[in-house]
Amino acid sequence: MNDSLLGPVEPRHASTVILLRDTLSGPEVYVQERASTMAFCAEMTVFPGGGVDARDKNSEPEIRWQGPPVEWWGSRLQKDEAMARALVCAAVRETFEESGTLLASHEDGTIVADTAPFQAERKDLEAHRLSFSDFMHQNNLVLRSDLMRPWANWVTPKEQPIRYDTAFFVAAMPEGQSTCADTQEATSTGWFRPSTLLDGWRSRKISLMPPTWAQLKLLDTFRTVDEVLEFSANLSVDPVLEEPIDLPYMAEYYLMEAQMYGRPKRQFAPGMKFAIDPEELPAHPFEDRPGFFFE
Repeated sequence: MNDSLLGPVEPRHASTVILLRDTLSGPEVYVQERASTMAFCAEMTVFPGGGVDARDKNSEPEIRWQGPPVEWWGSRLQKDEAMARALVCAAVRETFEESGTLLASHEDGTIVADTAPFQAERKDLEAHRLSFSDFMHQNNLVLRSDLMRPWANWVTPKEQPIRYDTAFFVAAMPEGQSTCADTQEATSTGWFRPSTLLDGWRSRKISLMPPTWAQLKLLDTFRTVDEVLEFSANLSVDPVLEEPIDLPYMAEYYLMEAQMYGRPKRQFAPGMKFAIDPEELPAHPFEDRPGFFFE
């Protein structure tokens, strides 16, 4: 049977956290290059994150929570309360699994400053041998939703065979904590200025999906992490449901992609300026990889 006759694949809900830290040159973001063995977007440069699973939706024992309540998150993310809760829990869990960063506090309210005692359990979480709720309960930890802010919501276009409805969050790197680059899902990780990553994409040293590129482009306009958090404090995110090829904000991305692949077809505004002449771009090495945005 022709799969196209069955209609679009239902997107899986997912959470992605953009970790930020201040430097003398401005905010840096933490990114990973996905392993070549990953089924979705192999070898793409991404922020830590992953899909919501049953443990995020039905957590027993109940995860203790401090910060904006589920109702607040539901309103900002434009989701029902059960899904909003699951997205926040998945965001904290995935960030810990993939970067070793834990957005939580001890019972006395002090933010976790050293995650070294939890690294063995982190491996059990990543291997699904331990639930996130059991991990939090056994270590008397409290999820700190006030350490994150809503940022964006992108849904993979309906033409794609693998689809995600991804909630993006921003969070400042907790003081005293360090990221760990030992996740199985990435071959390299690091902290970079958004402008550095965008320049790497322009020279085709790294590959970025449209949602990642869009977040980096916006983050590059801020001077400090506090500015990012203040901007996003009361942000209500609207989902991006279609490939945004006609938005002026995305013009540079799609101009370069169109020059390399001849698609998507569209007309760009006359006189538009770009950082590099698309004619000088080398061939893109990832066009035929599973999960590529234009497949």
